[in-house]
Amino acid sequence: MKALFNLFLIAVLSGCATQYPNQNVEGTVFPNVSGTSLEKQNINLPEAMLGKAALFLIGYKQDSQFDIDRWLIGLDMKEVDVVAYELPTIAGMFPRMFSTQIDEGMRRGIPKELWGGVITIYEDGERIQAFTGNEKPNNARVVLLDDIGKIVYFYDRGFSVTALNNLIGRLSTLK
Repeated sequence: MKALFNLFLIAVLSGCATQYPNQNVEGTVFPNVSGTSLEKQNINLPEAMLGKAALFLIGYKQDSQFDIDRWLIGLDMKEVDVVAYELPTIAGMFPRMFSTQIDEGMRRGIPKELWGGVITIYEDGERIQAFTGNEKPNNARVVLLDDIGKIVYFYDRGFSVTALNNLIGRLSTLK
């Protein structure tokens, strides 16, 4: 019962986060932020990805996972050769206080071999939300970085095959 109450509080209080208008961030450099993988490794982004193309699938709410999963399935079905990272990005002081419980919940639902590709961002969550915008927070933010951290593709309107094909086309120009 206590756990259910805590989840309810998190949902209510995190829903009060500041609203930022959606931005088209293509052509800009991804901001320097830090997060922790589910393997408990501290990771600085985009620094850790420099030297290779990387795809960030950013989710602002638990319901974003549905959209992220569709992107991952599409990438797999099309056999796209890119390193993809899920970035659960949670703004606010209250979720940070419960970060251990939130991360443990994700570990229970994600196979261990995938933990390195899930980097949770708490402290810089607000910064990323302000950068991309957080309108329609159930939609994943799809961010393709080139080898120097510049955003060469951005999409935030939910999964579509056309968007996936556009992403693949943009990725092909990086190789």
